[in-house]
Amino acid sequence: MAITETEVRKVAHLARLAMPDEYIDAYTKNLSNILDLVAQMEAVDTDGVAPMAHPLDMVQRLRADVVTETNQRDYYQGIAPETEDGLYLVPKVLE
Repeated sequence: MAITETEVRKVAHLARLAMPDEYIDAYTKNLSNILDLVAQMEAVDTDGVAPMAHPLDMVQRLRADVVTETNQRDYYQGIAPETEDGLYLVPKVLE
């Protein structure tokens, strides 16, 4: 699928891209090549191919979800300068 210079200028304008005239020809060729590749990929028969999120069928190894620390909330609340109803009270910084 070929794209014209007029279409490249129009797309550049819609995308608000400043496109110097000396780059128009190169961009036209590159975009035409990209559209040709997409057309080739669309022509491939994918019937019977299961969709997948990743080309490698792997499972991520995860560690066991085990509690490794004890609850020390009361200790930290006890050494805090000021607390109220389980919340830390801090000085006001904005008026």
